[in-house]
Amino acid sequence: MTENAFTVTSRSTPDGSVVASDQLAPELDGSSTSPDLSWSGAPEGTRSFAVTCFDPDAPTGSGFWHWVAWDIPAETTSLPLGVSREDDSLQQAANDFGRPGYDGPNPPAGAPHRYVFTVHALPVETLGADPADPHVGARFAIFTQQLASTELTATYQVAE
Repeated sequence: MTENAFTVTSRSTPDGSVVASDQLAPELDGSSTSPDLSWSGAPEGTRSFAVTCFDPDAPTGSGFWHWVAWDIPAETTSLPLGVSREDDSLQQAANDFGRPGYDGPNPPAGAPHRYVFTVHALPVETLGADPADPHVGARFAIFTQQLASTELTATYQVAE
């Protein structure tokens, strides 16, 4: 018997696409609307999920975190377009803009940036991370405990 592959998809931001205009930062005339995400094939033992969005191309030396969310119940297989910063069905840390929840791309002019949306399957119902703490604590807990992860990547570029 073949195991299901753990996969993530998005209608608003398919893998390999350009980030949708409403998902961009307000400085780029967007509204920082998080994309819809749907996943399937999580491994046995999954008790919750986490979602992250990371720009590895940011000129910081360590990338830029746009979204770190966790404690998404195991029976959940999707997030809708536009998850609220105040959504109490999950925990959301302050991103690298300093605000909880999702904030969209706002890269400097030049080369395209990649935005990696990752769904992490976790073996715990609650991560135990405090959303008031810096997101590095939640990320450490996510990455050291994950059973599996799946990702999609979109790009955005500001012309010079």
